Amino acid sequence: MKPEQYAVQAQATASYDVFTGGQKVAELARSAAALDGAHAGELQARFASALLTESDYYAVLADWELARVARERVRRAQEQLAVARARVSTGAAVQTDSLQLRLELTQARVGLLQQESALRVSRLELGRRVGAAGPVDAAPLDSAPAPELPLTLADAITEAATQGPRYRQAAATERATAAAFRARLGTYLPRATVSWSRIGFDNRFAPARLAVSALTLNVSFPLWDNAQREIALSQARVNHQVARAIRQDMDRAVQHDVAAAYDGYVTARASAQLAAEGLTVARENFRVQQSRYAGGATTILDLLVAQTALDDAEAALVQARYATRLALAGLENILGRRLFPEPQQ
Repeated sequence: MKPEQYAVQAQATASYDVFTGGQKVAELARSAAALDGAHAGELQARFASALLTESDYYAVLADWELARVARERVRRAQEQLAVARARVSTGAAVQTDSLQLRLELTQARVGLLQQESALRVSRLELGRRVGAAGPVDAAPLDSAPAPELPLTLADAITEAATQGPRYRQAAATERATAAAFRARLGTYLPRATVSWSRIGFDNRFAPARLAVSALTLNVSFPLWDNAQREIALSQARVNHQVARAIRQDMDRAVQHDVAAAYDGYVTARASAQLAAEGLTVARENFRVQQSRYAGGATTILDLLVAQTALDDAEAALVQARYATRLALAGLENILGRRLFPEPQQ
């Protein structure tokens, strides 16, 4: 026989785990639960970010309107001071009337400075929130009254418990840890693997002169691995117990969370309606007191009380309107969806 200068060996191997003690099924269940939890976590992050952005957005709008209210207060104080000076000069009023209105004008100017400062800060915060290098203005929203919620409190609680991202994430985490615990239990069962291999020898690149195939069934059962299985099983059990406790706590908290957000919106909506009525009354009261003071039928103190009530009513309406929008955003954050269609641009 003539010796060959070189030899070629090729080998192909394939194996399949026939039985793994249920670990493959448990891992599949864990992966599905982890995927569901990831989707819920993404949705929760989106709505949490939206809630923070809307909060800063509404803060800019509220501060802008409160600055307008402060300017109106300054304007009214200036007008009343001019009227008081004219009445003092004619002897129809005493000097303290103009002094009282000068004090009111000073306080109104201080309030305007404070409100303009708050507006600058809120514009900068909104710019930071949206990634801008400087202040950002918020586009004005419609002033239509807030609508009623399209679902009842019971429906909101049921929807949050089943579809709310926070509660879905807690339930998915419990399912994932339960599957991981079952997978650890599978390590106490035998493992069966089927393997097939084929080896070829030749002096060419594609060896075909001698080929050997083998099919084997391998069954293994580790009796002792230095207590690593026991430690891993204990960790998996504790993780599952913690996840279950968190899920149970979330189940108990869902009624509280949804009821607080739902009633917060209902209360804010009713407060906005009452604030609008209060503003109408305050305007009429101020108009009457203004006319009576100009005619000498009332005192400067009554006029100042009416003017202060009008300022407070205007500010209360602004705060109530945006508190309603913020309460709606909080409820949507819990439910994980918009309750009203967004307006078309």
